[in-house]
This record gives sequence, structure tokens and C-alpha cells, in this order.
Amino acid sequence: MNNNIKYIGLFIIIILFGVFSLPKIYERVVNSDITDSNRLNTNERLAYLTISDEKRKAPDFLLTNQDSILISNDDMIGKVYVLEFFFTRCPDICIEMNQNMKLLDEEFGDSNDFGIISITIDPNNDTPSILKKYSEALDVKSQNWHFLTGEKDYIYDLANIGFNIFANQNSNFIGGFEHQGYFALIDKDGYIRSRKDSFGNPIMYYLGINDINAIQQGIGMLNYDIKKLIDE
Repeated sequence: MNNNIKYIGLFIIIILFGVFSLPKIYERVVNSDITDSNRLNTNERLAYLTISDEKRKAPDFLLTNQDSILISNDDMIGKVYVLEFFFTRCPDICIEMNQNMKLLDEEFGDSNDFGIISITIDPNNDTPSILKKYSEALDVKSQNWHFLTGEKDYIYDLANIGFNIFANQNSNFIGGFEHQGYFALIDKDGYIRSRKDSFGNPIMYYLGINDINAIQQGIGMLNYDIKKLIDE
């Protein structure tokens, strides 16, 4: 009988704990007070992407921007920059990616230490004049956000082989193309950089869309890491 009373008492305590604690826990989650374990390494230096223990630079590129000016990776030396692959007629993730990219541009666009490279995977449509209209529709103010176009095979090799960011023409997808929504972060010396995951490995790229299941790779952390590289 005494044991039954103890168990009943314990059960009541557990219920009361849940009633009073769960709302507070929920509020902390909503307000981002409870953080992913990857946020704990924000004071660490950003990792280099390495191949055979050698730091990997971003691949060379030479493409034409929205003002019909040739832009290369050499033009970005001395700047921290974010690079993506997109296309102007994209009806889904590109919209969110470039709204997020615009937030970065608004934060850092006035700095000569920062730039953005957006490379179209639909160069047959996305001519410099189309890219110019697209940048104007986005209300891009920065002179350091370059929307680039060029020869199709060159761009696809740059994406799939150079950066290992998947891009493909596929009529089964809305808009006729498929691609990964990643942002590459490149430092002032041209090296690909990122924070580490919970296992100590570089995450490689940041997610350009808002995904609560991958928040450790999101825009908030990319913003933080850009500041870190600018200050290096």
C-alpha cells in the first residue's frame, strides 16, 4: 500500500513538472534559446575544405556579368564572397535563395571586403540583359553582386566538377532544371571555408533555403561566419 502511494505521488510530480515546464521549454525553442550543438563551435576558426590534406581553393572561373563585364575569381581576391548556382526562371528554391542572399547583401554590400557571385545554370535564356532585369527586380544596390552567365558546358562543369554542387537540365522538374540550394563561402585568399559539424568535419556548404532540419547550415550562421572571415 505504501509503495502504491509513493508511485502515485511520483506520477503526480512528473505530471506537474510537465505542465509547468513544457511551455517554458517550447518558448525557449521558439526564441532560439536552445541551440544546435554546432552553434557551440562559433568561436573556432572556420575550417578549410581540404583534399589529400591540401587546402582547396575555389575553382577558377571567367564569366560575363549583368553589365556585360567579364568577371573572374581573380577579381574576388581580397574579398569574402558567397557563390551560388541559380536561374532567373526558377519558380521555387531560387526565389528563397536570392531573398536570403539579398539579406546578406543588405548586411555587407557596402563593404569593399564582400561580394556575391550568382551563376545561372540557364545561360541560353539568362543573357546579361535578362540578368540585369533580374537584379533590378531584386532591387540590388550593391556593385559587388555579380550575376554571371556564359557557355553552358563550362558552367555545368564548374558546378558539378569544380564545386561539386549538383546542377542539371531536366524537363521533369518545374522550370526545366534541377540544382542544389547551396551557398559556398570563399575567403579573401580564394579558399573555400566553412564551420564544422558535430563530428569535427567541415560542413562544406551552407544551405541557401530556410530548413529547420538543417539550421546549422543556415543563413544566420553564414552571416556570422562572413563577419568572422572579414575580420581575419
